[in-house]
Amino acid sequence: MLGPDSIDETEDVSLFDADEENTRRPKKNKIKHPIASFFHLFFRVSAILVYLLCELVSNSFIACMVTIILLLSCDFWAVKNITGRLLVGLRWWNQVDDDGKSHWVFESRKAGPGRKSTSEAESRIFWLGLITCPIVWVIFAFSALFSFKVKWLAVVIMGVTLQGANLYGYIKCKVGSPKNLTSIASNYLGSQFLKQTFSRNPPSES
Repeated sequence: MLGPDSIDETEDVSLFDADEENTRRPKKNKIKHPIASFFHLFFRVSAILVYLLCELVSNSFIACMVTIILLLSCDFWAVKNITGRLLVGLRWWNQVDDDGKSHWVFESRKAGPGRKSTSEAESRIFWLGLITCPIVWVIFAFSALFSFKVKWLAVVIMGVTLQGANLYGYIKCKVGSPKNLTSIASNYLGSQFLKQTFSRNPPSES
């Protein structure tokens, strides 16, 4: 169960799975939540496929639009409330206080004794689906704009908005702040550069 600890804005948490700490632990490739992993990809991939194929199998724009929006809504709810918590131990939501002010809350499950660690395979599935699909909807948006398919703009904007919101929320859960994101990306690229350097020029034996 996800702990009540809100993520610290200054906590240095890696967005990438290739950090040094993970290399010291044995890889955990087992998928512990197959149903959650399936539905994490099912709704968003289905929405993309319906968008691409709907004009070939149906002449009803309204039916296609409603189907895509329903799939996007189901995906938003499932990823925000279920798959993020189960697959990577992250959760985010918005709440309104007594003064009417809106607050965004980002939580990350802390590793510790008696708490289940996340599976590396599930983490890859989660982030791959979370990052790739919003990029696809952005491409659809530009395609609809430049091909003058005005009637589809509302649909693709809905896809960009719903899936982009989940992407933003979970990146905030993972890295805490833009400063941490820049630092983590720099550290990751630096470590990859060092690995490439040493692999090309192995130290000579004395």
